[in-house]
Amino acid sequence: MSRSAWAAGTLAALAAGVLGFAAGREGSAVPTFVQQARTGIAHWLPGAGAASSLPLPVKATGPVVYYQDPDGKSDYASEPKRTADGRDYRAVRASEDVRFDEPDEAEAMPDAGHGDMAMAQATPPASARKVRFYRNPMGLPDTSPIPKKDSMGMDYLPVYEGEDTDDDTVKISPGKLQRTGVRTAVAERRVLSMPVRAPGAIEEDERRISVIAMRTDAFIEKVEAVTTGDHVHKGQPLLRLFSPEMNAAAAQYLTGIGYEGARRRLENLGIPPEVIDEIERTRKVPSTITWSAPRDGVVVERNVSDGMRAKSGDTLFKLVDHSRVWVLADVTERDLAAVAEGQTATVRARTFQDRVFTGAVTRIYPHLAMATRTARLRIELPNPNGDLRPGMFADVTIATGSDKPVVAVPDDAVIDTGTRQVVLLDKGEGRFEPRPVMLGTRGDGFVEIRDGIAAGDRVVTSANFLIDAESNLKAALQGLSEPKPDPGPQAAAQGKAP
Repeated sequence: MSRSAWAAGTLAALAAGVLGFAAGREGSAVPTFVQQARTGIAHWLPGAGAASSLPLPVKATGPVVYYQDPDGKSDYASEPKRTADGRDYRAVRASEDVRFDEPDEAEAMPDAGHGDMAMAQATPPASARKVRFYRNPMGLPDTSPIPKKDSMGMDYLPVYEGEDTDDDTVKISPGKLQRTGVRTAVAERRVLSMPVRAPGAIEEDERRISVIAMRTDAFIEKVEAVTTGDHVHKGQPLLRLFSPEMNAAAAQYLTGIGYEGARRRLENLGIPPEVIDEIERTRKVPSTITWSAPRDGVVVERNVSDGMRAKSGDTLFKLVDHSRVWVLADVTERDLAAVAEGQTATVRARTFQDRVFTGAVTRIYPHLAMATRTARLRIELPNPNGDLRPGMFADVTIATGSDKPVVAVPDDAVIDTGTRQVVLLDKGEGRFEPRPVMLGTRGDGFVEIRDGIAAGDRVVTSANFLIDAESNLKAALQGLSEPKPDPGPQAAAQGKAP
């Protein structure tokens, strides 16, 4: 190769490199020093018009978006500006400010040479969108009308016109959805059950307790073979006694049969009706009166012996009917609102762990225990065999919740800030809408939605806090970038006019 041929090739390569550099500056006008270099190089090339035939970058069009340092540094300005040495900042027009939304789009472009790539970047595609503003890459509520870097050197991200036109909707790319592990569930109608568990104890039914006592002084002549713990039946004899006052009332009754006052005196002394009928039938005053059991039950107290004197008011026998018993359970103050009278309750006596007894809540006592902050409930249970004995401990489960199907979502779908409750509605194609809701009954890992969404809506159950953060960020950015215009004094005056 001759020296002249070698020089011509070298100059040609240098010219191509200079022009490639100019074209690589995103469609910018060719600087003066580049034009001078091109003109000078053209005189050294074979043929004076060779350099002039090389293509120049397409001229930028559109309004000026911002101004950039003439040396290509990451220094921008929203208004015309000069460098320290007096050079003007370069005006960047709308056709030059084109960004790719996703890295995959840039990688999908066909492989091209540096010059071709520069021309592709300089020429805006038909779908180019105008940048509204730039937002902080770390998600902070900070925006800028021009390109900018944060304190760590990261570029602010462009936000384009027409992006997220729905103010309440957040759009997330499929790749980000996959990385964050977003999962959804459908709101369905279901019956919610939230069991309330409480400790309890078996107690006697207060309405099934009977006490045998005399209303006048008497002498016990004979006590039948009845002891504590025996089960007696109604009408079964318990003892025989002698009472001077009762005998006098019986004699008065015989002398004035048909006189209502005489019979009423015998009844007021507590003499059993069958004894009064026997006096009327035999027309004799008995020497002793037989006292019988007023009901079926178990003898829990016996305070009488043969020959003793019983004073008026003394308790001789105490009988309790155990065919029905109470379970008194202590429910915490937090669970009290979910419990109501009439609800079904299941009881497991600790003596019979394999057996379940079913009853109903019949009473919620009006006061709370101050020491334990619990409320007492009463549950009535049938006990025909007497298996449940007063004093037994029991575990009580009360079925609370909804009786009819209600719209419900998983507990994880609700974001509770303390002042409001929100669910994220999945609208498809990576779009999510925060939706305020009104909650109701909870149970079985679900919560009732009384207002806000309907059955069939799909809600986010996982990573919803991340999407909610995106929504809050978007609202903050819109508040900063789109302030409400001042209505002015005239509009304000019109608004106040009646």
